[in-house]
Amino acid sequence: MTDTALPAAAPAPTESPLRRIIAEFAESRLALLGVAMLVLFVGAALLAPLLVPQDPYDLATLDILDARLPPGEVSGTGLVFMLGSDGQGRDMLSAMLYGLRISLFVGVTAVALALAIGASAGLLAAYIGGRTESIIMRTVDIQLSFPAILVALILLALLGNGVDKVIIALVAVQWAYFARAARGAALVERNKEYVEAARCLGISRARLLLRHLLPNCLPPLIVIATVDIARSITLEATLSFLGLGVPVTEPSLGMLIANGFDYLLSGVYWISVFPGVLLTLVIIAINLVGDQLRDVLNPRLKR
Repeated sequence: MTDTALPAAAPAPTESPLRRIIAEFAESRLALLGVAMLVLFVGAALLAPLLVPQDPYDLATLDILDARLPPGEVSGTGLVFMLGSDGQGRDMLSAMLYGLRISLFVGVTAVALALAIGASAGLLAAYIGGRTESIIMRTVDIQLSFPAILVALILLALLGNGVDKVIIALVAVQWAYFARAARGAALVERNKEYVEAARCLGISRARLLLRHLLPNCLPPLIVIATVDIARSITLEATLSFLGLGVPVTEPSLGMLIANGFDYLLSGVYWISVFPGVLLTLVIIAINLVGDQLRDVLNPRLKR
């Protein structure tokens, strides 16, 4: 009897890292709730001109006689203020959605710029080493030794009000977090085989850092960026509440809360409370997503 060779078993299909991350992320119902909330908030902010009954920036549509109307009240022009009106006669729902656009724009833009600057500095510090690393990391240590809100207040006192000024201040107080995290991750990666192979092949330093080292350092940076978006929105709201953030003509959620603070004791609660609730829900949604991303990208921290 002749032996017949058995057919070789087909190799098991390997799951892509992206699919694995999505599958593990979807295991958390709270994370999915956070994603749903963020999609709702971002969609409402982007579609605000189509959804709201009034443009809060158009002075021609405002009437001082409609100031501080309670929720559900009808204005003289027949407009129903579902969430009431503020001290300038603006529909609160319209002002909140437009304010949400500014808050999200400031938070995302500031974190994106801080990530780019901080990651570049951290990678250079870890890869080059020596005096360059000492200078960069001592600068990071000095930056982190001061409270972020204090540095932002000083910068805005010098720069003045404005959305661009707030973004500059937030980048200045947040880039150091990304620099330290990027350096720590790059120190682990720089002596691995793929980096040594890239050096032996004569790949340029810029290409090695951007094409090989940076992608392997991104997971902790993504987690920090997600959490820092919520932190940036909170800082911007705090600065605007103190009168050093965005201008009154472009109110963010923080500015809307500040506008109604003086009326709280007189019973006009909706001007501050409704924007405050929306701000809280946005921060909660971002933190829910960030917590699950942390657990997925760094299983050692999984609770």
